Amino acid sequence: MNSLLGLIIQIINLYQLILIVYIITTWLLNFNIINASNRLVFTLMDAMYRLCEPSLRLVRRYLPVFGTLDLSPIVVYLALWFVKSLLIEYWPR
Repeated sequence: MNSLLGLIIQIINLYQLILIVYIITTWLLNFNIINASNRLVFTLMDAMYRLCEPSLRLVRRYLPVFGTLDLSPIVVYLALWFVKSLLIEYWPR
């Protein structure tokens, strides 16, 4: 059972890493540091969009709008951290 816990924790860690990379690349796109017309950048952003947006959209549905400030990535990251901590603490040994 510990190997299953390790696999779940690694999946959560990987999703958190993808979420952080997605946030940074959207900032870079918004400030025109990287160009979305580049095919490689477009493909990577599309893949990260498809991975991250479902969870972000779910959180955005319940969060109030703060103008241009989007707090949904912070909420998703903290929720993943909380779930990971709960799994580690209450996993049967």
